Amino acid sequence: MANVEDVRQLVRASGSVGANYIEANEALSKKDFVMRIKICRKEAKESAYWLRLLYTADATDLEDERERLVQEGKELTSIFGAILRKSQ
Repeated sequence: MANVEDVRQLVRASGSVGANYIEANEALSKKDFVMRIKICRKEAKESAYWLRLLYTADATDLEDERERLVQEGKELTSIFGAILRKSQ
């Protein structure tokens, strides 16, 4: 049952990454762009956090997929960090 709320939080955070990235690409100013990318980075970190909390009941295939997605969240965090450094 605990997974249900964790999954809801994961869906919110991961959806926010994509939505804010789209908004960043449509930004009206550099300041707006930087703010949206910061939000993307924050939500990518949060998504990885919620993924780490998910219980996979020792199902190897689910655990492998969860770990892959955690790694992808970390990579996105790094990418958004690099974008920020180059934008400021």
